[in-house]
Amino acid sequence: MNKKTVGIGMSGGVDSAAAAYLLKEQGYDVVGITMKLIDDDKSNISINDAKEVCSILGINHYVIDLQKEFKDIVITNFIDSFKNGITPNPCVVCNKHFKFGLFYDKARELGCDLIATGHYAKIENGRLYRADVIEKDQSYFLYGINRELLNHIIFPLQGYKNKEEIRTIAKKAGLTISHKKDSQEICFIPNDDYKSFLNNNLTKEIIIGDICLKDGTVLGKHSGLINYTIGQRKGLNISYKEPLYVTMIDKENNRVIVGSNEDLFSDTLLATNINLLVDKKELNKDIYAKVRSRGQLRKCKVEFLSNNDIKVTLLEKERAITKGQSVVFYDNDNCCLGGGVIN
Repeated sequence: MNKKTVGIGMSGGVDSAAAAYLLKEQGYDVVGITMKLIDDDKSNISINDAKEVCSILGINHYVIDLQKEFKDIVITNFIDSFKNGITPNPCVVCNKHFKFGLFYDKARELGCDLIATGHYAKIENGRLYRADVIEKDQSYFLYGINRELLNHIIFPLQGYKNKEEIRTIAKKAGLTISHKKDSQEICFIPNDDYKSFLNNNLTKEIIIGDICLKDGTVLGKHSGLINYTIGQRKGLNISYKEPLYVTMIDKENNRVIVGSNEDLFSDTLLATNINLLVDKKELNKDIYAKVRSRGQLRKCKVEFLSNNDIKVTLLEKERAITKGQSVVFYDNDNCCLGGGVIN
């Protein structure tokens, strides 16, 4: 039997480099593929780093220019969401449409049987699971991928405990990037300063409005809805007898609603854009919900609504459930069942 060919997503970072090396050691024919999503110095350096890694490993390397698609799908969604008082998760959108969408299509065109990335997660028998080391798990960001692709994906780093192990692998392979720093959280946001990014891209659309309590009492002025998110305390520039937090972004009336910490807790939410990685009936069992990537698993019940959205009832209240973020479901075996966008 001919050995299978794996297209590995090469970001220019240590994780994907080590993953490529591990795949080659496991006997796969490995092809390195880098998506060019933005055009800046860091992106170009990353492409060169990926090219160098592939050269050292003796594997072919391809660069796919997807800048237009990335701008149209990920960056536009990011900006539009904040304009509408929503806090988006661009990594979820990117994983669905690019790393496990367009990337898979391009890899198939290059003759690859499987694709791989440097994500920390696990796939067994066509099901997605949390990584063996929960602290490193990234399955929360992967719930949106097409269920049919699960049997065509490999995560070589699923069992590793920490970054030092990965760096040791990269060093053993003779890769010069073994000590390269981790990339910033959002690839298209310079210095992780998303507020400056938004202000630079939406200067003409920022409208000042009221900051007020839920009873309508005005406490001050906000500097534009894009500068606020649920749970925020700092930067409100208002005075009150107790600490206040953003509890709601009122797009319709251009208001930021603030309240006490207690006002941030809720046990229900609605979600849309549902993607299931298992049969629907499996959500009738004991399941748990996660409403942020580093949040706790909360036991919950789900109800499918007539428009195929879902209502989620948490058995324990969660703080700062945020519109635009994702709710992701798991079972007792750490299997990721799917998820949706909090509405």
